[in-house]
Amino acid sequence: MIRTGCDILAAENCARLSGLRTGLLSNPASVDGRLRHVIDIVSGSYTRLTCLFGPQHGLRGDTQANMIEWHGYIHPRLGIPVHSLYGSAREPAPDLLEKLDAIVVDLPDIGARPYTYLWTATLMMRSCARTGTRVIVLDRPCPIGGLRVEGQILDMEYSSFVGLHPLPMRHGLTIGEALRLINGGATGRCELDVVEMEGWTREMYFTDTGLPWVLPSPNIPTPDTTLVYPGMVLLEATNISEGRGTTRPFEILGAPWIDPDALSDRLAKKCGEGVVFRPVSFRPAFDKYAGELCGGVQVHVTCRESFSPVRCAARILGEISGMYPGHFEWLSPPYEYEEKLMPIDILAGGASLRETIDGGDDVERLFAGWRDDEKSFEEERGPWLLY
Repeated sequence: MIRTGCDILAAENCARLSGLRTGLLSNPASVDGRLRHVIDIVSGSYTRLTCLFGPQHGLRGDTQANMIEWHGYIHPRLGIPVHSLYGSAREPAPDLLEKLDAIVVDLPDIGARPYTYLWTATLMMRSCARTGTRVIVLDRPCPIGGLRVEGQILDMEYSSFVGLHPLPMRHGLTIGEALRLINGGATGRCELDVVEMEGWTREMYFTDTGLPWVLPSPNIPTPDTTLVYPGMVLLEATNISEGRGTTRPFEILGAPWIDPDALSDRLAKKCGEGVVFRPVSFRPAFDKYAGELCGGVQVHVTCRESFSPVRCAARILGEISGMYPGHFEWLSPPYEYEEKLMPIDILAGGASLRETIDGGDDVERLFAGWRDDEKSFEEERGPWLLY
C-alpha cells in the first residue's frame, strides 16, 4: 500500500501543523488516496489555515497552456485569500510570508525539468528562506519512476521558468527529493521538511502505485502522457502541433504539411526500442492549427523501461526538419516569461539541439554528451534521495 505525504498528514489529523499560521500551495491533483483534497483535509483540522496559493493552470486547474495567467480571489467556501503564483508575480510577496509560520506544498510533479510546478515550489522555498518561514512538502510519486535520468543538464545561461536549477530533462526525482537537492545546493536555505511517502520504491511508475489518478494539468490527462512528456514537450517550441486540442496531447503530433505514412515509416527506422508510431490525421480543437486537418503520428509506448522519451523527441525533430525544410520552424520568444532566448533552447537546456538540427547534422552526435550529463547527475542526486 502506497501512502503519499498527503495521506500521512491526513492520518495524523494535521497534528504537525497544529496552531501554526499556515499557507497551502496546491492544485486539483493534491488529493489523498480517498480523493479528498488537501484543502479540505487541512481546513478541517485545528490548523490555522490563513491563505492558499496556486501554480500555473490555477488552484482550480481551469486555465490552459503557457502564459495564460490567472488572478487571485477569495475562496468561496473558506473566505480566505487565494494568491496566484502564475501572473504578475510568480513568487509570494514577503509581507504575505511574514504573517505565516509554515507553507505546506502539495503539488504533483511528473519528473521532467520543464514542468513548472517544481519551479513554483522552488521560488516559494527561496522566498521562505528570506522570511524564515518553514516549508513542509507532502511528497508524491514520480509518475515515470525514479531510476532513470535522461537528457542534457540545463546550462544556467538558459535558466528560465522552465528550468531554475541544473537538472537534466528527465530527472527521476520526487518533488520532495528535487526540492531537497535544490535547497541543499543553494545559499539562503530555508527550513525544509519533507513528509515522506510510505511504500513507494524507485522502480514504480504511477500505474504500479494503486493510487487514484487526477490529471495534474489540463494537457496531462493520463499516466500514459507522462511517459512521453519529458521529450515531446520540446515540440512546444516548434510549429508542429504537440497535440493540444486533442484528447491525447503530447502523444499525438503533426501539422497540415506532414504526410502521416511517410513520417511513421521514417520514425520506425530511427527512434529506437519501446515505441511504435501510428499514422494519424486529426483536427485540433484549439491551439496550433485549430480546426485544420493535420497529418502526423501517435506515439505508442510499448515498453516503458526501454523507451527514451528525450532521445526519441530529438530524433523526431531531426527527421521532420529534414523531411520538410520549407515548412519546419522554431518558434520565437516570448515563452514562459522569457523574452529573448529561443524557446527550444530554454526547454532543451541549451542551444546545441537547435544548432545541430539547423546545421543538418544527426542528433545522435549529441547523445554521448548527454550520457556524461546523465552519469554526473546520477551521482549528484544520490545524497538527496529518500527512497
